[in-house]
Amino acid sequence: MLRDEMTLLAMPGAHHKALLKQANILHQGHMIDANELSDFLELADAALAFAIESLLDFDAGE
Repeated sequence: MLRDEMTLLAMPGAHHKALLKQANILHQGHMIDANELSDFLELADAALAFAIESLLDFDAGE
């Protein structure tokens, strides 16, 4: 999901929520530990920041 740039840029908020949900499901299912959950959440936030910056740059004509 992190590599799906098309969906990320088309729907950044929904994509971010989906990433957060998936990370929490993995943690609740004991497939990842708390440290990995933290890493996944940081990656989701970074993806959202990237999308917002990209969209702002696009709107500014850059």
